[in-house]
Amino acid sequence: MIIKFNRNNFYEFKKINLKSLISKNSMLNNSIINNNFKINEISTLNNIRNNSLLFLSKKHQNKLNQFLNNKSVHIITDSINLNNKKLNSYSVVDNLKIAYNSIINSIITHPDHILYKDKFIKKNNSFISSYCKIHKSVKIGNNCTIGKGVKIEKNSIIKDNVVIKNSIIGQGCIIHENSVIGSSGFGFDLENITATRNEPQIGIVQIGNNCSIGSCSTIDRGKIDATIIGDSCMFDNQVHIAHNVTLGNNVIIAGQSGIAGSTTLGNNVIMGGQSGVSGHLKIGNNVVIAAKSAVIKNIKNNSVVAGYPAIDIKKWKKMIINQRNI
Repeated sequence: MIIKFNRNNFYEFKKINLKSLISKNSMLNNSIINNNFKINEISTLNNIRNNSLLFLSKKHQNKLNQFLNNKSVHIITDSINLNNKKLNSYSVVDNLKIAYNSIINSIITHPDHILYKDKFIKKNNSFISSYCKIHKSVKIGNNCTIGKGVKIEKNSIIKDNVVIKNSIIGQGCIIHENSVIGSSGFGFDLENITATRNEPQIGIVQIGNNCSIGSCSTIDRGKIDATIIGDSCMFDNQVHIAHNVTLGNNVIIAGQSGIAGSTTLGNNVIMGGQSGVSGHLKIGNNVVIAAKSAVIKNIKNNSVVAGYPAIDIKKWKKMIINQRNI
């Protein structure tokens, strides 16, 4: 699922000449730059935008041709196949992660950036950005903070002490007390552990219609694109959804559960309390994950799983019975 949004509604995007930007960051091994190239956006493989930068690791280069579709893209990569005729504008760097951090921080002012600013209006004991769009029927509690670019559709309810930024929220949603929507994803560098969030998170959160987000829950914004919550999803208290996660419709998640980054859940999934799903996985439709289970591999449609690692619940029950008989 691809969510289209205007990044300029949420972040300040600086118009910088590509050649001077690449030269300034001094990390090139090899480069071919179209002199007329203008940076208007940032892309991912799943969502190629015209006149954009695409940070592409060596292992994903074989997927590139099927996505380009004659769009103007400058590739920044750690290794490149020079025989690829579609690559007429690219830069090769030693370290893709360092290049991403340096370049994005040079062209986009985001909430983790030292220069990021917003302008708030105090309304009913909450602080509302001058640059957000909230339907007049939305009810907002006390002590809330709603940031730049946020859009909240009609008949939604935002309860006390909620923080919402970099998010689009549908109709008829309820965000319960002390929740944070649109926070930074967990990007870090093992070779440089600091309190600073090393990897800029410049995406958003998209929440569908008629969703209920429980108290003290957190939904991280996408790294480049969107973290997506489908329609009619219900979260218990203390649920964490990491960046780039996509949930289908009618997903129910019980308390103290979490989903790691870039994982996709289908429709009608149920997660029991204190269960967890690892990152970069695909969970099918109509799946039930028992309480305290840990999912570390893809799950097919209509499955019921339990245990660590999570397996078919009937097999898991037999295994437990056999262990008790030893």
